[in-house]
Amino acid sequence: MKHIFKAEAKWSLNQNREDSTKRFYSKTHQIKIEGKPILGVSAAKAFKGDPELYNPEDLLLSSLVSCHMMSYLYVCSQNGIEVLEYTDNAEATLEVTADGSGRFTEVRLHPKVKIANADKMQEALDLHIKANQLCFIANSCNFPVLHNATCETA
Repeated sequence: MKHIFKAEAKWSLNQNREDSTKRFYSKTHQIKIEGKPILGVSAAKAFKGDPELYNPEDLLLSSLVSCHMMSYLYVCSQNGIEVLEYTDNAEATLEVTADGSGRFTEVRLHPKVKIANADKMQEALDLHIKANQLCFIANSCNFPVLHNATCETA
């Protein structure tokens, strides 16, 4: 089964005219996905972007965090674990080389989960492995997605 996802990027010199005399083009642009609000995007501040807008690195990390959480909630529901709260403070490491190219070398997820039943705590921790195996985004990455999960009960 295949699913097709589409996104449209839009940038123009006219909308970024105030930056046209600088050595670098403005990185600010819009991403449009049909039926959804337009997303303002730029480069990260370190790469001369607008620090108030999302950047591709933010969005990649956010995709991993979100996909892992949804996969985790799914496997917990399949195993009779009632999740009450889920938070994650994830970190991504990006290495840039001398020629200006770069890549993510790893992502570390730090999910903190609160569940209803204390007797399911170890199983709840172990299910992060299964969630990672199911995560569409993690399965698409060429770098490790590591987990440092914690679990507590209500």
